[in-house]
Amino acid sequence: MDLTRAAAEALDAADPLAAFRARFAGAGDDGLLYLDGNSLGRMPEETPAALARVVEEEWGRGLVRSWSSWIDAGTRVGDLLAEGVLGARPGEVLVGDSTTVDLYELLVAAADARPGRDVLVCCADDFPTDRYVVAGVAQARGMTVREVPADIDEGLDPAVLAAALDERVAVVVLSAVAYRSGALVDVGAVTRVARDAGALVLWDLSHAAGAVPVELAANGADLAVGCTYKYLNSGPGAPAFLYVRRELQDQLRQPIWGWFGQRDQFAMGPAYDPAPGIGRFALGTPPVLATVAVEVGARLVAEADVDRLAAKGRALGELVVALADAWLRPHGVALASPRDPARRGAHVTLAHPRAWQLTQALVDRGVVPDFRTPDRVRLGPAPLYTRFVDVWDAMACLREVLETGAHEGYPTERARVT
Repeated sequence: MDLTRAAAEALDAADPLAAFRARFAGAGDDGLLYLDGNSLGRMPEETPAALARVVEEEWGRGLVRSWSSWIDAGTRVGDLLAEGVLGARPGEVLVGDSTTVDLYELLVAAADARPGRDVLVCCADDFPTDRYVVAGVAQARGMTVREVPADIDEGLDPAVLAAALDERVAVVVLSAVAYRSGALVDVGAVTRVARDAGALVLWDLSHAAGAVPVELAANGADLAVGCTYKYLNSGPGAPAFLYVRRELQDQLRQPIWGWFGQRDQFAMGPAYDPAPGIGRFALGTPPVLATVAVEVGARLVAEADVDRLAAKGRALGELVVALADAWLRPHGVALASPRDPARRGAHVTLAHPRAWQLTQALVDRGVVPDFRTPDRVRLGPAPLYTRFVDVWDAMACLREVLETGAHEGYPTERARVT
């Protein structure tokens, strides 16, 4: 690979997604080399106007009369995500609550659907929320948690997972893309193995949605959740989505009985009767303003096409890996993600004993990555708006910091915390 800056500029000139960069606030003029799109995506230029329209016209003038257009926002935007982002069918995706709440309600519903099974399986290196929710549900129900080990850099070994499955397992909770290393899991293969064991699989797509194809319908996925503020660029704390395979919907009864999940909600009846289909997984009044931002982000991703985004994401990641090998390895930096690009999502992680100090030194120089324990610098060049030259410049800055020892003057993470 040609590692010159001119080669990176040539890749940008040939990039079919290059025009999308101008549709994000600050992407062309804020001076940041923003490589943290896997934590919080940039704001689309269209989002303020979309929010203003709802605030000023629908709320400001329409008031309660606007509920006729708001009330189905969760399913309408869910269908947009289903078709344009997740490879699901209409009526299988709902937008509305946080990832944690969605994970909890689907996990309990799935466990109830497997009576007589008393084990929940999750990955020992998965995102904390996922492991905490699994542990909490297991404790409340008198179940056992079976944590499957995974390599912190290479991710989950499918054979190790398969060995953990038996007739006691009710639900398996896994991330499609590992939050720390970016390691990619084969959704279809894992779903088939779990189904052969009689278990349901609940996928966390938070680091996958909008970055890699997940093809939920084609892979026969049972259940999934995911956030929308990373590669879907819907803003901090934006509502999450949940997915339930159509054939499972009427078999599952979720544990939080809210009035929006009621069959005839405006009858205000005395007893809860769950609505048919995906609507039964709704809870309370939807977050209308936040869902507008989800819609803007989802439309951009659908327009760009997830396959094209994944291809560019792999290419950006390959440039990170090649530059790290050539420039950073002599300074003690090691790749902490799968080397094969087909086994990675859209972010790449590097390991260094002073990762926290390196991260802070980069931020002070206008490069924004993020830090993950124990000693990882995570780089998330979001393909919708990140250029190849941005990656080149960011890696050149990291090389300069290492060569000059500029990071040595920063306090350790422990000092920061205490």
